[in-house]
Amino acid sequence: MFRSVDEVAARLAETGYLASPAVATTVFLADRLGKPLLVEGPAGVGKTELAKAVAEVAGAELVRLQCYEGVDESRALYEWNHAKQLLRISAGRDESWDETRTDIFSEEFLLPRPLLTAIRGDDPKVLLIDETDKADVEVEGLLLEILSDFQVTVPELGTITATRRPFVVLTSNASRELSEALRRRCLFLHIGFPDEELERRIVRLKVPGLGAALAESVVRVAGALREMELRKVPSVAETIDWARTLLALGADTLDETVVRDTLGVLLKHQDDILRAAAKLDLDAV
Repeated sequence: MFRSVDEVAARLAETGYLASPAVATTVFLADRLGKPLLVEGPAGVGKTELAKAVAEVAGAELVRLQCYEGVDESRALYEWNHAKQLLRISAGRDESWDETRTDIFSEEFLLPRPLLTAIRGDDPKVLLIDETDKADVEVEGLLLEILSDFQVTVPELGTITATRRPFVVLTSNASRELSEALRRRCLFLHIGFPDEELERRIVRLKVPGLGAALAESVVRVAGALREMELRKVPSVAETIDWARTLLALGADTLDETVVRDTLGVLLKHQDDILRAAAKLDLDAV
């Protein structure tokens, strides 16, 4: 998809995703080497948006597996359309079981889920396995076959092998440690909070009506909050939401009243809001 690291940065920027040199380099290598990309970092720093941006610049279909506790093979890989199978069995009562069995375990009755969808077909795809750390450990075993050989075994149909490998992005908030076997199959990228200059560019890109001075103040306040001992520090996404809030309120500058009234956009816990209100010094930032 990409001929150089600079091309990665330029094309992602066209979609509204401003990538740091480390991000652009790792995306380029994942594409060139054909390796899955494991992206870790705090929530709201652009891990999922990176996969969406890559899909957009590549003109590829984005196939997303949202992980959660309890997600299993039928939700991640495939399942059979049991209702349709029962109807087929009822309609063919005069047939032998061998004839019926051959029919009901065919493509017509197969319901592909994200992992199977991503490896079938010749069109380009980006497979996003989002919040991998929230899935049970057993799901990682399922991912190993996909990420190693890009193939899926359906006992009734045989092995389905990808004719065109998808670009794979796995995201993790590090709520639990992923297995070494899974990490070994991936290139690793950690996306942390951006520096002030990059975050200011992101905010002004996403909130074009915001003035330069107010954008700088917004970014500095967000940075100051991240240095406090809070239950949840503001993410880049929440910084953007705050900038949009200030724009909607018609604020030209930050003062104590505006900040106090809008802290709930940046912070999501009452004790964090109280601590920030007591410690935040607008003159210092």
